[in-house]
Amino acid sequence: LRSARRVPAAFVALVVLAAAALFLYDLAAVRAGRPGMRWRRELARQLDRHTLAEAAVLTGAAALVLAGAALLLLALAPGRRGMLMMAGGAADVRAGIGRKSAALLLRDRAMEVPGVQSVRVTVHHRFVAVRAASHFRELDDVRADLEAVLAVGLTELGLAHDLPPRVRVTRPTGKG
Repeated sequence: LRSARRVPAAFVALVVLAAAALFLYDLAAVRAGRPGMRWRRELARQLDRHTLAEAAVLTGAAALVLAGAALLLLALAPGRRGMLMMAGGAADVRAGIGRKSAALLLRDRAMEVPGVQSVRVTVHHRFVAVRAASHFRELDDVRADLEAVLAVGLTELGLAHDLPPRVRVTRPTGKG
C-alpha cells in the first residue's frame, strides 16, 4: 500500500515544469526578436529589468527550489508506514493491517500463556518485539510457549512478509 500523494505531487511537478518551459521558450522568442503576446512581452520586460544579482530574484528562486524539493520528497517518500501488507489471493486485491492492531492481537494471544503477568508487543518493520513478565513459571518455559503462540498468531495474521518475533521474558520488578 502506498499513499496516494504521489499522483498529485507528480501532477503538480509536471504543471510547474510545463509552465517553466513555456516561460523559458517565450523569453527566448522575445529575446530573438519574435513578437510575443502582451503579457509575455511585459514579463520579458520585467525579466530584462531585474538581474539575477538582486535579492528579490534570489529569494524567489530559493523559495521555488525549496518548494520543488519538498514536492520531490513527498513524491518519493513511502507512505503508510503504519500498515503491514497482507498476503492476497487475487492480483487486484490489496489488504493491510495497522501495526498497532497487529500488536494488540498478538498481545491478547500472549496474555493467554500461563504464567504471563504482563506483555508489551511492538510491531516493527522487520520484526516483532515482545517483552513479557512472568511471575510463577520458569522463564525458559514461558519463552518457549510465547514463541509458539506468537508463531501461530503471526501465521493467522496472513502477512505478506515474515516478521520474526524477538521474545524477552523477565521477572516483574518489585514495588516498594
